[in-house]
Amino acid sequence: MSNASVFQGLEAHQRERLQQLQQELDSLVGLQSVKRVIREVQAFALIQKYRQTLQLTCEPMVLHTIFIGNPGTGKTTVARLFSQMLREMGILQKGHTVEVERADLVAEYIGQTAQKTREVIKQAQGGLLFVDEAYSLARGGERDFGKEAIDTLVKAMEDQRDRFVVILAGYPEPMNRFLEANPGLRSRFPITIEFPDYTDIELYKIALGMLEKREYSLTARAQQELIRQIRRLRQGDPATFGNARAVRNLVEQVIRRQAVRLVGKRELTKGELTVIYPVDFPGNDA
Repeated sequence: MSNASVFQGLEAHQRERLQQLQQELDSLVGLQSVKRVIREVQAFALIQKYRQTLQLTCEPMVLHTIFIGNPGTGKTTVARLFSQMLREMGILQKGHTVEVERADLVAEYIGQTAQKTREVIKQAQGGLLFVDEAYSLARGGERDFGKEAIDTLVKAMEDQRDRFVVILAGYPEPMNRFLEANPGLRSRFPITIEFPDYTDIELYKIALGMLEKREYSLTARAQQELIRQIRRLRQGDPATFGNARAVRNLVEQVIRRQAVRLVGKRELTKGELTVIYPVDFPGNDA
């Protein structure tokens, strides 16, 4: 990636923007295995385009991808960056991301689902279609209209393969069952990226980043309390633990509790407005 020759097929502004997007991806806490696969895909696409400029045989660029991971592990964030990267590499025309779920694709009556799905696909032209909890399309069995949405999507992927990229996303167990029950579907998605749960330390770094962005800081004892609260959050069911989403909810709750503690005071200093104490965490009422 550091070799400038690889970028010869790109304009200067594309190279600069692509490097900025890569830095943004690299700045995300954790996700090392995810970043590695994204780099592989990016390198593959760039090399194929470079081979094309030298009139060498090129592999077809089928970049439809499956994202597997628990809630709050960064799937949507990475999808948005990936789409923009593909635009800068000249693979996608627009690089926008259309995020949908079952309700956006499946209608209530016969014949309406295909039309509804085609309209969503039209919106995604030149960009990326992100189907969250994709397995919900098959939850009703053979007679469910979700199957019609799947069939319409697969046909569009075949007929318009160079016009948009599809990502099917979901939680590990139901996603694996969905793909096992639809082997033909898996074969159309050559790339699978697994998003691991964050470690306690990674969640701690994410929380600090969220607070810093909002111009808050923690006392030393509040930092210890944050670690304790993160460990407490993780003690529940792993399938429902929200990872970064749960940490964001905690951060927002702490900020609200700090506001309640301060709102009755007559005069407030900048320090008082920005410092978080242990008492601001849930369960630590004074």
